[in-house]
Amino acid sequence: MLERLQKIIARAGVASRRHAERMITSGLVTVNGRAVRELGAKADQSRDHIKVAGKLLRPAERRVYLALHKPPEVVSTLSDPQGRASLRDFLGGVPERVFPVGRLEYHSSGLVFLTNDGELANRLLQARRLPQTYQLKLKVPLRPDEVEKLARAAGARIAHLRGRDSSWYEATLSEARRDVLRNRLFQSGHRVEKMKRVRIASLELGSVAPGRYRALSAAEVSALARSLDGAQGYQAARRSSHFPFH
Repeated sequence: MLERLQKIIARAGVASRRHAERMITSGLVTVNGRAVRELGAKADQSRDHIKVAGKLLRPAERRVYLALHKPPEVVSTLSDPQGRASLRDFLGGVPERVFPVGRLEYHSSGLVFLTNDGELANRLLQARRLPQTYQLKLKVPLRPDEVEKLARAAGARIAHLRGRDSSWYEATLSEARRDVLRNRLFQSGHRVEKMKRVRIASLELGSVAPGRYRALSAAEVSALARSLDGAQGYQAARRSSHFPFH
């Protein structure tokens, strides 16, 4: 059956569909010995000889889903040209080739989702209004009016953690507006000392120690897929509506 190359590559667990598209346009994909650079190109995996970066494409043998606790000052990729610590340094014991879905900034810590399920990864990367929860430690606690103003500006739910005088907060954002939150805090004179992601949609970091990972249960993978169904349903409704959503 003919399918788009990026879909075949993603299903094989080599990369997300978005990354597969970049590999195609960069000339890293060949079909029956011929380089293919067109994103609309199709192939039949059961008949065609497909190579990605010189390696024969084979179906992923086992789907792997991991929740990794990225320590701070680690790049959220599998390698780094500058020689900094990367996620690969913490994946000992994982024989399958997995890749991170999305990124977490260098100085932040917390949950990173890794998988070789290219279809699920693609859906996650395309989702909008998918809630993500961060815990933040500020140098100075916020006043109640500052919490309300910040929540409104960043489109976030913000709760005070660890006691009245603590400078720890939990912020849940329904869109990728983490930078807005950090910038608003900086503009108001509140420096973020620590930032840790603890949840992506239904997926929680839990008690995983920094530098460690755990395999997701089948129930967790199903719940994450249902979360994506809800986010995509919202997008479809928004596109078909004549009125803006608030």
